[in-house]
Amino acid sequence: MSYLQKHSDITRSRVNNFVNDNHQWKDVNIQAVLYDLRMGGEPHIELEMWSAPGQERPSFEHAVKQQFRPVKVGQMMGPSWTTHWFRVLVNIPKQFAGLPVEFHFDPSCEAMVWSNEGEPIMGLTGGNGGERHVEYLLTPCAKQEEEPRKFYVEVACNGLFGNGDYHQHPQDRAIYYRLSSADLVSPNKAAWSLYYDMQVISEMASRLPRESPRSWQALTAANDIVNVFEHSDLSTIDRAREIADKFFATESSPASHQVYAIGNCHIDTAWLWPFAETRRKTARSWSTQLKLMEDFEEYRFAASQAQQFEWLKLDYPSLFKRIQEKAQSGQFIPIGGTWVEMDCNLPSGESLARQFLLGQRFFKQHFGHTCDVFWLPDTFGYSSQLPQIVRLAGAKYFFTQKLSWNNINKFPNTTFRWIGLDGSSVLTHMAPAETYSAQCRPGELIDSIKKHKDIAYSNESLYLFGNGDGGGGPLRAMLERMRRMSDVDGIPRVKQAHPQEFYKHVDKTARELVSWKGELYFELHRGTYTSQSNNKLWNRQSEFLLRDAELLCTIAGFGSEESAFAYPAEEFTRLWKLVCLNQFHDVVPGSAINMVYRDSDKIYEDIIASANSIRQQALASICNPKDAKHLKGLTVFNTTGWMRSDIVAVPAALYSQFAELSSAVQIRSHDNAILVPVTNVPGCALQPVSANLVRAMQYPEHPACVAQSNDTFTLENRFVCVLFNSNGQITSFYDKKERRELVPKGSLSNVFELYDDVPLFWDAWDIEIYSLEKYQTLNGAVVVVVDQGPLVASISVRVPISDGSVLTQTISLAEHSPRLDFDCEIDWHENRKCLKVAFTWDINSDFATYETQYGVVQRPTHRNTTWDMAKFEVCAHKFADLSEFGYGVALLNDCKYGHSTLENTMALTLLRAPKAPDEHCDMGHHKFRYAIYPHTGSFNESSVVREAYQFNVPLLQLPIEIPPGNELTSNRPFFSISGARNVVLDTVKRAEDDEQSFVVRLYEAYGGHARALLTSRLSYSDVAKVNLLEEPLRDSEDGISALAHSKALEISFKPFEVVSLKFTI
Repeated sequence: MSYLQKHSDITRSRVNNFVNDNHQWKDVNIQAVLYDLRMGGEPHIELEMWSAPGQERPSFEHAVKQQFRPVKVGQMMGPSWTTHWFRVLVNIPKQFAGLPVEFHFDPSCEAMVWSNEGEPIMGLTGGNGGERHVEYLLTPCAKQEEEPRKFYVEVACNGLFGNGDYHQHPQDRAIYYRLSSADLVSPNKAAWSLYYDMQVISEMASRLPRESPRSWQALTAANDIVNVFEHSDLSTIDRAREIADKFFATESSPASHQVYAIGNCHIDTAWLWPFAETRRKTARSWSTQLKLMEDFEEYRFAASQAQQFEWLKLDYPSLFKRIQEKAQSGQFIPIGGTWVEMDCNLPSGESLARQFLLGQRFFKQHFGHTCDVFWLPDTFGYSSQLPQIVRLAGAKYFFTQKLSWNNINKFPNTTFRWIGLDGSSVLTHMAPAETYSAQCRPGELIDSIKKHKDIAYSNESLYLFGNGDGGGGPLRAMLERMRRMSDVDGIPRVKQAHPQEFYKHVDKTARELVSWKGELYFELHRGTYTSQSNNKLWNRQSEFLLRDAELLCTIAGFGSEESAFAYPAEEFTRLWKLVCLNQFHDVVPGSAINMVYRDSDKIYEDIIASANSIRQQALASICNPKDAKHLKGLTVFNTTGWMRSDIVAVPAALYSQFAELSSAVQIRSHDNAILVPVTNVPGCALQPVSANLVRAMQYPEHPACVAQSNDTFTLENRFVCVLFNSNGQITSFYDKKERRELVPKGSLSNVFELYDDVPLFWDAWDIEIYSLEKYQTLNGAVVVVVDQGPLVASISVRVPISDGSVLTQTISLAEHSPRLDFDCEIDWHENRKCLKVAFTWDINSDFATYETQYGVVQRPTHRNTTWDMAKFEVCAHKFADLSEFGYGVALLNDCKYGHSTLENTMALTLLRAPKAPDEHCDMGHHKFRYAIYPHTGSFNESSVVREAYQFNVPLLQLPIEIPPGNELTSNRPFFSISGARNVVLDTVKRAEDDEQSFVVRLYEAYGGHARALLTSRLSYSDVAKVNLLEEPLRDSEDGISALAHSKALEISFKPFEVVSLKFTI
């Protein structure tokens, strides 16, 4: 007689004790019979080891040639991040005859098994965590006399998640790992099958609603199995399995929820380990999945990130070929379409475009097709331009799940149509199990129903399973449980399938789905807009350097028939791959370990040096006619798409020619550079600046000037007059033309604020809203006059932050512009502090405008709702703008991304000081710039977009004088845009697969329709509208028309539309 209904909780505990391996009863429960035989030590197993020097990761071919020494179980390996190779000789004893034999090797860290011939076989994960996987099948049935087996194991001294708890310890500390086992083991297949049965049944008993009949049926079946089983009588296993089979025989209803399951291992390209270790993690994880596919024909596994595939192709060519074969059979699924799983907040629009261009081209080349599904399970927010970019990259579906981590509001949708800035939409799904590393448990499938927010419209969902972040992927136990759960009453039906199958079915059968318009703002990890400041600076510099270099190389290569300039296409591809690599969602956001940033620093040095060299070579090629005179004058090039004026510093080689030529010239104080005005330089064009031209210049009619009266400092030009107090804070910002005071009475701007910055858990990732409650205003500054004009007037402000940190900024006003520039240097040595600079304006608006990729987004300046409040820190690129009718002020920057606007106060987040996972994050010296740009008219009427470009893209200089009459001095632009000031010329590059074509990419920046005229000095015979992959768009109305008797093209734009044109010469 059973009384389980009267004591169900006790029965559930009994069942759990029967299954668990970490309990005192494992000598009498199912754990006692999982293995029939275990043997270790010599003569059955002989181990030899060779340790690679330092942190080298040698190849198999190199390692096997080294001198190995005998070792035994208990051998210590280390320190962290070192590599140790084991040569293993196995002699299977006769006692194993007729039994399956596994080799269990536990190095307490990660490892790879290699065949004696050098073929990577499978990965191992040691230790006692849930990711543990230490078994390697030697034979399914041993013979009486087995030949000796020799193979190798490559041990990496790091865990699946790096090098211990990164919240507590630096990741490059010295940890040693112990070889805890090296045994021959024979598993009892029937016992393991019963074990998997019980895992499923017992969890169904626990997770199904207590009042449901199926929950009681599961508990009854599990209790009956415990009653039948006797560990000393193996024949009871079959009787117990009959009970399980009877339970599983009750199938799910055809109307029940359908789950589409897909294995994955989400390998972070760098995080708690460096890039070099990711290359090995990929091989370990994916080779393991290939082994599982041999035993589970239904198994489907998806892997994203073309970069990881390319590494595998380079490092493990035979494994890559095996993956290609499994891709052909449909079991191994390349997915995602991007170079890496990138951050979607910080990269520029062009960077996101290149992620898809590089990724889709790789998948097309090596797997025969591009990807329909944009796959991004784990990143920290989703730009509102992603739907358009995804569609232009040949995909139409999107998967993620990260918004389930929101810490203020629950995102309201699961399956929906995401509509971007321009109106493009992608079918989007967020796994309701709310994880990409599910363990194939009934509770996760139950959550797929309970947490599905759109089940009224679509009765199906995606389910991603497998150990992730550090790799590993699905384990055999997961696939065994999945088989049992595929069609059993009480939980959703499950089938393993290509994610594309899910999306196509939803697209075809779902009732009218809801839509979400605009950005998918992630209500967590807001600190990633700021952490690792220098990394973000070099990212911005790399993006603009490559933009300039590609433009100039295109002009140099296509500018004339006589040009001998060779477009460096392969080098550009290499550099863009590096930029995209560093934009992985744990690198540029600032959430990786210090080792990663030591690597990324070197990568950026490479990018910047190469791009600078290419840019200079291209510029020299363009500006180098036969009659040019080197070091006899100055030539500038404007790489933006519009006319501009600026102040330039003459190269040192030309000082003698320009010094004392005119009263219009100025000697800059801090470096004695000669400043020269350059006016009305056309977009994408050259302009000579000769000594004779400077000699003829007049003293500026309205010079920039500086004055000091007691503790008040004044910077003034013909546009504005700005007053500063003795702390360097702005007390007045007066627009002389509009006769308007911008700083409210009693308020200040350029106020530095130091906040406590102690988040709840994720140190480098998070800024929490309560941090805004605790801060101090930094006063006690020292202000001195630096430059007195006439071209540039400036003051210097020194702000003590603490005993270990100090900020120095030079505040400058040029004679030709109302823009006020702030050049900052900081020595920063803080502990969990956050530095912001705030500006309060006499402007009233319910929203502020922030630049995003290929456009802008508007966000509230109030906190009426929790959705508004959650956006207390937001991401913007080159500017944020606060405008009312008739007037506005923009806050520009050259490398900062964290912003906030509350009512009429704008703030820019400058630096943070987290201590994990990089204990040295942002410590040291920093340089950055920001600026204030007041403008007449609202944002849509302003030139803020152009001004922000100019702030980031200086005029280029070459010490060459081009004689008058030369064609280059005609000021004719190589490319020009007219008729639509809201259209930006963003990218000019050679086409990917066509040396006779170049591509021009433009976008509408303000959110309105436009009709622009594009003119090019470069000859062409044909032009076509293309997507980001440079494939022709098939729309009958492409919005492009050639004007009669002109080389100009008229191009129609929709709001925020990105247009790419391919010109063929």
